[in-house]
Amino acid sequence: MSEAATPTPEPREPKAALVFDDPLSRPSEDDTDRGWGERPSGDSAADLARFLDEKPPHHI
Repeated sequence: MSEAATPTPEPREPKAALVFDDPLSRPSEDDTDRGWGERPSGDSAADLARFLDEKPPHHI
């Protein structure tokens, strides 16, 4: 047998482990204010453009 015939195994990334701790011991995404409409502060022209783009048709 020649060494060229046997492929060398490539290193694999470890699989994600299951976590069996208490899920109620840490805050959920809903317990934080993150993701509830925060936007980076911008100029008022951009705010007006966003308002006009997102305004429902019955508010015209």
